[in-house]
Amino acid sequence: MRTESFLALNPQGFHRVVYREWGARENERVLVCVHGLVRNSRDFDEVARALSRDYRVVCPDVVGRGDSDWLPPGATYQVQQYVSDMTALLARLNVEKVDWLGTSMGGMIGMAMAALPGSPIEHLVLNDVGPSISRAALKRIGEYVGRAPLFQDHAEVEAYLRSVYPAFDGIEPRLWQQLARHASRETEDGKLALAYDPAIGEHLRQAADEAVELWDLWEQVSCPQLLFWGEESDVLSAETVARMQATRPDSLTLSAWPGIGHPPSLMEPAQIKVLVEWLRTQRAA
Repeated sequence: MRTESFLALNPQGFHRVVYREWGARENERVLVCVHGLVRNSRDFDEVARALSRDYRVVCPDVVGRGDSDWLPPGATYQVQQYVSDMTALLARLNVEKVDWLGTSMGGMIGMAMAALPGSPIEHLVLNDVGPSISRAALKRIGEYVGRAPLFQDHAEVEAYLRSVYPAFDGIEPRLWQQLARHASRETEDGKLALAYDPAIGEHLRQAADEAVELWDLWEQVSCPQLLFWGEESDVLSAETVARMQATRPDSLTLSAWPGIGHPPSLMEPAQIKVLVEWLRTQRAA
């Protein structure tokens, strides 16, 4: 794994975006993996290990998360900013075509990019997200984002993460430990805080009065898609999945996971196997 960075533009100036890169730089097959709302690039370590022989795997910390800079006061955390940053990332990588794996927010960024004319995205993997998200789901997420307490140690961070990410229950203990380590940062007084800008929560709560409805965008996505769905998810409903299938009957492959909420971790071997096999099948087609 290599750690790199680049400068991206916001309305008030520049900010630095950090990304992790696995596999050979000269590999023309590139997989960009983008995390959820307040997660970070290290969520994809297991995916990258599984695919780094086949792909150059690139995992950014979206601005405001992980090791990337926070946006300045007054700038807004929104999809348009993320699309701009990811376009700068692709320019930095010097590639014209990529495959895209996005969890939740990362999937929405991928959808937005895949819907544009001349999009560089050849294959799109969406992890538990679609064109419609209810107000109830947005409000639930808004209840905890940006409101986490300070922690004394990584064990406390892990306990907190277990409480807010029950969908990850099936992962190994070592992965919980890694999540706690990578999801936290040390404060000036020596305690631990979660490694994201609390302003993300404020921006989410301001926007949560209305449901997300992006069906016009979804109808413009023509590349092959794989959709991971936690059947207990409140972010991706059964009705949304059915409509996505009806809209894209020939290009959408569904991988449903009973008993799992939002989102599937993509850290469990069975889930990674589905991803690897689908990508290889698409590339062989």
